[in-house]
Amino acid sequence: MSRVRVPGGVRKRDGRVVPFDGRRIQDAIERAAFEVFRDTKRAGKVAAETTRGVIGHLVRRYGKGVPGIEDIQDVVETVLMSEGHRRVAKAYILYREDRSQIRLAKVALGSRDDLKLSVNAIEVLKRRYLLRDPPRRVVETPSELFDRVARHVAQAEANYGSPAVSDEARQRFYEMMRNLEFLPNSPTLMNAGTRLGQLSACFVIPIEDSIEGIFKALGEMARIHQTGGGTGFAFSRLRPRGDVVASTQGHASGPISFLSIFDKATEIIVQGGKRRGANMGILRCDHPDIVEFIEAKGRSGVLANFNLSVGVTDRFMRAVASDRAFALINPRTGRRAGRINAGALFDRMVNAAWRTGDPGLVFLDPINRHNPTPQQGAIEATNPCGEVPLLPFESCILGSINLARMVTERQGRAKAPAVDWDRLRDRVHWGVRFLDDVIDVNRYPLESIADVTRRNRKIGLGVMGFADMLIRLGITYASPQAVTFARRLMRFIRTESLNASAQLARDRGAFPAFRRSIHAKGGRKLRNATVNTIAPTGTISIIAGCSSGIEPLFAVSFVRNVLSGTRLFETNPWFETIARNRGFFRRELLAEVARSGSLENVKGVPPEMRRLFATTFDVPARQHLAIQAAFQKYTDNAVSKTINLPADATLDDVREIYLAAHRLKCKGITVYRYGSKSEQVLSMGQPDARGQGSPGELVSVENDYSGGCISGLCDF
Repeated sequence: MSRVRVPGGVRKRDGRVVPFDGRRIQDAIERAAFEVFRDTKRAGKVAAETTRGVIGHLVRRYGKGVPGIEDIQDVVETVLMSEGHRRVAKAYILYREDRSQIRLAKVALGSRDDLKLSVNAIEVLKRRYLLRDPPRRVVETPSELFDRVARHVAQAEANYGSPAVSDEARQRFYEMMRNLEFLPNSPTLMNAGTRLGQLSACFVIPIEDSIEGIFKALGEMARIHQTGGGTGFAFSRLRPRGDVVASTQGHASGPISFLSIFDKATEIIVQGGKRRGANMGILRCDHPDIVEFIEAKGRSGVLANFNLSVGVTDRFMRAVASDRAFALINPRTGRRAGRINAGALFDRMVNAAWRTGDPGLVFLDPINRHNPTPQQGAIEATNPCGEVPLLPFESCILGSINLARMVTERQGRAKAPAVDWDRLRDRVHWGVRFLDDVIDVNRYPLESIADVTRRNRKIGLGVMGFADMLIRLGITYASPQAVTFARRLMRFIRTESLNASAQLARDRGAFPAFRRSIHAKGGRKLRNATVNTIAPTGTISIIAGCSSGIEPLFAVSFVRNVLSGTRLFETNPWFETIARNRGFFRRELLAEVARSGSLENVKGVPPEMRRLFATTFDVPARQHLAIQAAFQKYTDNAVSKTINLPADATLDDVREIYLAAHRLKCKGITVYRYGSKSEQVLSMGQPDARGQGSPGELVSVENDYSGGCISGLCDF
């Protein structure tokens, strides 16, 4: 096609002139032709012939001039009709109309899309990330956002290299984000290059056992939430309810009462003017108020801004296994304050989680066995989603690689999808470098946080789009092969993350606390005390157009609620592509799938496609857990994954998940049974055999939901 005379360019709708590319015309015609003929070879032939006619028509009309996009599309319709392809022309017109509706929706959102993102990605960017002028008008495009972030973060490079090195880093950072191959956590996207400048995703704030200490922590939480960060707290050091207060000879109200105060404060603080705050509250299993803590979210709407987890120990889990008594300890005195049957207490945890989704479990001993800096103290708390165990006043910067874009369609001469390991290695190294640079340019909300964060330089490079990658590779999420592949994949990412951190240590120096860390014994200097985390990737996976974290698809086809009541239909792009290529696509199919989100009972879908596109409620709980454990094995921080259960899941199902998570050496576990909260961001459609769903409804989600955390507090 390059030997044929072509117009001098194409005028885009925004006025830009770009080179003429006949392949884009041919691809659009082939798509329409395939929808008519359901025959790849015939569709390709019609597209090639029609494209030659379109280019000839354009050259005769415009010569070396520059036609507009609409002009070219008009010519395509004319040529299709003149060559007798009326049905193909109709399909092309419908496709053109669909694209027009999408553009109109984006115009309604009031922001320019220079990257051809989804409508919902643009809505999310507009609402949270794109800069605005004083009258609150959006003044930034998506690519300008990524350029702003890249320029700001690359400023750190000046501390270690020449201006040329800084320019290269800025360009690589920009390209990774622009190509949606890597995205950092939300505060970095929101605040880089702005007056606020706070780039960390999550923090742990200590709470001392005094009124002064408690309200000091409350004030620190408020400052962090205002900058877009999430906070985690261990309430375990607070004396139990009814304990003596020496200064007044009164009685303490206990940690649960103060949890409520932190929750109310969060309610009135909007993070960076863009979203509500989120917290993690943790109480040790041996605290005298543990029963009250377990039951704290028994009523709807209580502690709505908190995820709760019990900090359990190996000793407690052994007592559960033998069903024996377990000592409760007063944290003020360190003395025994009573005994409780461990099995009965564990049953309370299971029952509460089944009813409400809370509490989860945080396994304190496995976390501290892998604490990279034990001489600085024990880890007692995590961030709001549990994937980053942190010391008091530590913060962490997170980023995720889009695995869906780490697959190549070619391997040797055959067109076989395969992981592009070289590209993945490159993005891991640049991702680690990006996150390390963030530590230097970050503007921390408290000096104590700046001190501990710079001392240990913890980062959390993770992944998103794992389910999409499996689909592209032809691997079923609910298969043993998926678990084996997950281990191989994360081992590779872990190895390359450490290599990248070691290279930075050679160039820039090890993290300041290295000599007193567990890494010093190995003799290999590292720039960062931790390098990997698996986060839930809420809105950033919507921007990237991929599945959330390591979760399976939540639905193949569904409706998304956006624009103050507007509902947009969405379909997994890989499903639509495969359905077209395999010849079983029809427009009505998507609506049928959206009634339940799953392919399980949809007629006309091949069995192997039903297995490949298994959704979260199609995947057995034990498989969810096996995937989590596979990633945890090669992740030095922790893994955030919600074990989503159907409405008919039993108490025994939850109990087995909690016990198995400990056996599999996970660092934490969260379950959510569909319908156990009145407020949830995923609503199933037509009821299935288990009574899950609503009659006459389609699967629908809120605009921020990307999969995993139905409760809505996993958005960092």
